Amino acid sequence: MSSPRSAGVVLVGTDTAVGKTTFGVALLRLAHRLGRKPGPYKPVETGWSEATSDASRLLVASCRVDLPLHSVCPLRFAAPVTPELAGTPLDPRSLVSSAAAVARGTDYLLVETAGGLLSPYAPRFTSADLAAAFGLPAVLVARNALGTINHTCLALAEIRRRALPLAALILVETSSDTAPDRPHNARLIAEHAGVAPLATLPFVADGDPDRLADALAAQLVTAAGLARLGLAGS
Repeated sequence: MSSPRSAGVVLVGTDTAVGKTTFGVALLRLAHRLGRKPGPYKPVETGWSEATSDASRLLVASCRVDLPLHSVCPLRFAAPVTPELAGTPLDPRSLVSSAAAVARGTDYLLVETAGGLLSPYAPRFTSADLAAAFGLPAVLVARNALGTINHTCLALAEIRRRALPLAALILVETSSDTAPDRPHNARLIAEHAGVAPLATLPFVADGDPDRLADALAAQLVTAAGLARLGLAGS
């Protein structure tokens, strides 16, 4: 498969609802602030509703008023299921080629996959395969909550097995609840998986793009942090 040529990243998750979209919103708004013209692309969204659309949040965060939602997310299904079960046979090639409508006029492409790393889109084609098809570095997003050490270590092992380029590991606080594991998860993941999280994105109740961008920028205190996410020289 040939993918659109652009700088950027592919967001993959350790599970569903781990904060991929929240991190994507923060990264897109930060890229815009740094003078980039970012383009969000979420080829498939399931559990879609106009009121809570992940793709719509990404589009708003990117400040790309020139992009229509159907280009950002060409396939939207109401059923909250993995893409392979959404009801329409999906063509893996079209999931990549459809990104061209976003990639044109974009100098930073952010692709958000659905569900977890091995969530299936089609027979023998998962989120990990989609990430490989784009050829962009992957950002693994994990929920900073109980169970994340196991999920994250397993996902990192699969990324290594597939030889996917890994840009960064990001932890996301998906709720305001306090828990005794949260202060220790990053350290334990680093010890057991050999990969230290680049940032832990705090919970922002209203999901405001500017507040999320502020929170992410505060975590990326060096140019090296921005470079890991493909924003060097911005």
